[in-house]
Amino acid sequence: MTVTAVIGAQWGDEGKGKVVDTLARHADVVIRYNGGNNAGHTIQNQHGTFRLHLLPSGIFHPAAQCVIGPGVVVNPDVFLAEVADVERVGMPTVGRLWLSDRAHLIFPHHILIDELEEAARGGSSHGTTKQGIWPVYSDKAGRVGIRVGDLLEERHLAEQVAYLAERKSAVLRGVYRNEPVEAGELLAACTRWAGRLRPYITDTHPLVQEALRADRGVLLEGQLGVMRDLDWGLYPFVTSSTTLPGGASAGAGIPPYRITRVLGVAKAYTTAVGSGPMPTELNDATGERIRDLGQEFGATTRRPRRCGWFDGVAARFAAEIAGFTHLAVMKVDVFDSFEQIRVAVAYRLDGRTIHAVPHTAAMARVEPVYEDLPGWRCSTHGARHLGDLPIEARTFLRRIEEIVGVPIALVGVGPDREDMIYCQEGWA
Repeated sequence: MTVTAVIGAQWGDEGKGKVVDTLARHADVVIRYNGGNNAGHTIQNQHGTFRLHLLPSGIFHPAAQCVIGPGVVVNPDVFLAEVADVERVGMPTVGRLWLSDRAHLIFPHHILIDELEEAARGGSSHGTTKQGIWPVYSDKAGRVGIRVGDLLEERHLAEQVAYLAERKSAVLRGVYRNEPVEAGELLAACTRWAGRLRPYITDTHPLVQEALRADRGVLLEGQLGVMRDLDWGLYPFVTSSTTLPGGASAGAGIPPYRITRVLGVAKAYTTAVGSGPMPTELNDATGERIRDLGQEFGATTRRPRRCGWFDGVAARFAAEIAGFTHLAVMKVDVFDSFEQIRVAVAYRLDGRTIHAVPHTAAMARVEPVYEDLPGWRCSTHGARHLGDLPIEARTFLRRIEEIVGVPIALVGVGPDREDMIYCQEGWA
């Protein structure tokens, strides 16, 4: 069997949840490896529409073991709310949903600091989701974080909480002129969380290693996209973890050489939530049309997403950095009524043409070089084979393959599980 890493090929929100949900019917283990509840994966199935922010998108396949790995940062209240939503439609979680004891916990003061820092930046804010993600990753890197497993170690936890409350109170008072953190309140929250999380907390290492030894099918589910990667994204308009397959290896606990396929997920156009450069953004009626047809609103914040034409330069950059073996192109049906579709094939920067993503300040100055392709002016909904698509749609997809340099394995033509075209053997 294969180990497949599902990676965002753009700025995030590409449709990874739908892809993972679709592929999970063949998977034994599905692992979330990075991020927190700052971005959501929308799943639509016979039970309804769900926006999962922490639970792996394979949770609706009863045979799949679902793991939240040590690379994830966890808001326990969000985790428990999602568990309740899933169980409400008759999908069991205990015994098949596992929370790594090495994952770090998000506390209310992390969210507060996120909000206060965004407010302090004023007009230069980063556009975070204000879910406390960067503050908890900062604590993790600074080695003062509290992990899920610590909830079950009373004496050790009390010592950690006392130290953390003192340090965070100093920051809140001195930097933000805000109220301090009370150690007693933190401990009370930890006690409440420990009782409810206990059935899910485990050392996920033996589970993952047993799956690898047995050659079971493993799906690695990432959050956000390469353009939001901490190192290779458009810093500082990035997330605080790595979105690359290397992050999948570390955040799930799988050796890099065991990852056999890397599936980059992209939309037929480009979207982004938050601040920072986005060369193909359309601040006009066409952008509004794409947003309306694609229902492009953030799964976490419900903010309108910024929309633009497919950015082939950014997608190729992502493919090269992440090592995509295959590509999934989602929401092709959004263009069903368009007479013309544009694809960015290069950038113009300071009078010269470039074919790579520069650093952030330069990226803010680039102008996209477009290639125009004819639309197909008919519905692709219901297509189940590549040959079912109109010739113009197939030409569009073939051009994406040429620009990105990666073969397309999956094409999305609607929101349901069935609205997926398999273009390569071994994926259906």
